[in-house]
Amino acid sequence: MSTPTPATRNRGVLKAALIVCACAFLFGFAMVPIYRIACEHVFGNKLAQGAASSEKTGAFVEDDTRTIRVQFVASVNSKLPWVFQSEVPSIEVHPGKLTEAWFDAKNNASEAIVGNAVPSVAPSTASLYFNKTECFCFTEQLLNAGESRRMPVRFIVDPKLPKEVTELTLSYTFYENTVATQRVADTGSPLPAS
Repeated sequence: MSTPTPATRNRGVLKAALIVCACAFLFGFAMVPIYRIACEHVFGNKLAQGAASSEKTGAFVEDDTRTIRVQFVASVNSKLPWVFQSEVPSIEVHPGKLTEAWFDAKNNASEAIVGNAVPSVAPSTASLYFNKTECFCFTEQLLNAGESRRMPVRFIVDPKLPKEVTELTLSYTFYENTVATQRVADTGSPLPAS
């Protein structure tokens, strides 16, 4: 039995490294649909695409006889040096009406950081009736050192929301996307290298 030569071992290591890189690349692309599936089926949040198409087809008719109070809760993970808050603590909305709310984020760190927001709606039984048509939670948010940004969320509360539900809470928690932050530090670009 012969011992593999250094060239043969190097080819094996290179082949394994290429397979790992290809798998990591494919995993990165798979994260978006996995996130969307998790939002819809695990967290009960309908996604922008479905809500927008419902809006266009006229599936939602404003019910001006009802008012729902929507509270906003904004927080950051303790490892993320950002300040993040809603511009108002709550608003009153009519089911079926497209509504807009704004959130403010500021990076207090001395370097650029990429964050991702994770949304949730309470009570969980009502989350199926809360439809976001635009949300900053679907994209990476790059804030340079000291940078501030206003971010909108647009939503429609489905008129089919059970009558006993008169209050909803929309919560966002920002987490640092360490992979994207490192990519920005290495390349100066928030986008994946092509």
